[in-house]
Amino acid sequence: MVHSPKFLKLVTEAKTRVKETNVADVKRSIDGGERFLLVDVREDNEWASGHIPGAVHMGRGIIERDIEVQVPETSTKMILYCGGGFRSALVADNLQKMGYTNVESMDGGWRGWFRPACRLSGSRRSSSGSSRSGYSRNELACAPFE
Repeated sequence: MVHSPKFLKLVTEAKTRVKETNVADVKRSIDGGERFLLVDVREDNEWASGHIPGAVHMGRGIIERDIEVQVPETSTKMILYCGGGFRSALVADNLQKMGYTNVESMDGGWRGWFRPACRLSGSRRSSSGSSRSGYSRNELACAPFE
């Protein structure tokens, strides 16, 4: 997708103010049992076509309206994702302006999570069949976005 220059300028500015994480670190946090709210900020039709397991859906625009009721504690850790990391950065910036102090945007987003060319080296199955990860930082191998 080709983004307009003014949109990219907004995103670039927002990214200077928000904390970003990446797919590998989020997967590692989930595997390690860390507790946080994973929020999909994509459009309804994007959510309906698939989403990361365990995520909740609050689309961009809606989340700013509903967040205070859905997540009243402003220190709740939230990791936001969209298709690739642009809209989630904009939402993270807005939530910080609203007083939320523990918000991160996941760079790579949905495409980074489910991109067929991605694999976690060192990921293994336990005898019970559950996934255990033994990978270290930067072991996510992915082809670049097109």
